[in-house]
Order: sequence, then C-alpha cells, then structure tokens
Amino acid sequence: MAFSPFSPIFAVPVSTGDLNNIVNDIKFLFKMSVKIRLQRHGSKKRPFYFIVVADARAPRDGKFIQKLGTYNPLTMPATIQLDRQRALDWLSKGAQPTDTVRRILSFKGVLYLKHLLRGVGLGLFDEASAMDKFQKWFSEHESQIKKRQEDAMRNRRGGRRPQGGSRRPERRPESTGGEA
Repeated sequence: MAFSPFSPIFAVPVSTGDLNNIVNDIKFLFKMSVKIRLQRHGSKKRPFYFIVVADARAPRDGKFIQKLGTYNPLTMPATIQLDRQRALDWLSKGAQPTDTVRRILSFKGVLYLKHLLRGVGLGLFDEASAMDKFQKWFSEHESQIKKRQEDAMRNRRGGRRPQGGSRRPERRPESTGGEA
C-alpha cells in the first residue's frame, strides 16, 4: 500500500493500481493531448502532407480530428495551403504544433497573429491596429514569396550558370621547376 499524494493530512492508503491512475491523470493535466502535425500522403519518395489536428496518441497517418491544410515540399518554393482561422482557433484552445508545423505556422503568419491578438487581450493596443500590423507584415511577406517564385521560375527556364562565368575554371599550364 502507498499513500495518496492528494491527502497528506489524512494519509489514506491507496493501492499501487490507484496510484498509477493518479500519476497518469496528473501527466494528462500537464501534457496537452492534441497536436497539430503532418500526416504523410503521396507515393514513395514523393511526399505530400496534410496538416491535421490529431490526438497525440494516434498514429502518424491514423485518425485525426480536423484537417487544417496541405503542405507540398516538392514544389519550389514549397506549396502551403492553410486555413489560418481554424489553426488560430486550435492554438488558442491549447493544441501543440510539432516543430515542422510550428515553422509552417510561423511562415504563414499564424503565430504572429496569435502574438498580436494576445497583445490585444492584454490591452496593449486595439484590434484594429493589430490587424493593420498583420496586413502590413502579410503584404511584405507575400511580395517576398512572389520574388522567390519568380527567381525559381527564371532559374528553371534559363538553366542559369553559377555566378562567375563558366562552369569550369581554366587550367593553367604547369610550369617546370627549373625555370626562373
């Protein structure tokens, strides 16, 4: 018999099975069981991902709660379709994104929008100025993405050579050791 950690005054004995259940309940309270993660689709060596909200205990390609968007890493630059509002709702509910999804959400501005809305909640500024800041950031970000896409298309079409001219450097004639 072990003693319950929740009743130190009364020292009520509990069985080890009950103690394991209590420990699991405590772990559940401090670890969010909902993740925003990637679910792989596509064929061998041709990955294509769904961005989904799933229970942390579910298998990678198994059951999910809601689909938030898609991610195709094969295109140049990578193609990301994301429902920003649903992702923001899940983040506000406490869903934890995986590392890759965190980078995707940051790239699409969801984490920045969450940051701005937290500032609105704390009373640092009003919602209109937060949306103005986000729209300014979003327009700059979109122009950078368009520039990258144009550069990628130009590189693909032109077969551009690396900077510096020809591909191979010219060979210098070898000098003999005896001449000065």
